[in-house]
Amino acid sequence: QVQLVEAGGGLVQAGRSLRLSCAASGRTFSNYVMKWFRQAPGKERKFVAAISSSGANRYYAGSVKGRFTISRDNAKNTVYLQMNSLKTEDTAVYYCNGGSRTVTDIGDYWGQGTQVTVSS
Repeated sequence: QVQLVEAGGGLVQAGRSLRLSCAASGRTFSNYVMKWFRQAPGKERKFVAAISSSGANRYYAGSVKGRFTISRDNAKNTVYLQMNSLKTEDTAVYYCNGGSRTVTDIGDYWGQGTQVTVSS
């Protein structure tokens, strides 16, 4: 069993930056591909970014590529999402996901989510 706890959300003006973190319990964190998803009000949850278990490979949704960076620290059981040049359309609840060993599969474990609000 893995528990995920996100932090770092908040209210920020367009063009600014935020860094989200997701702390995981359990000793198997480093085995998993970790992902970030987001869900805007009234919309489906969508993929944002993924990082391989070693951190060597990273994947991004087209809407965030070049602005967001996913990283991980396996020694700290933590995955990060650095969000730069934020836009109002980035407003959403951001969720950390783990438990999968592939980029395409969604893991069984979700965090509680952290709200990101970008104002114009």
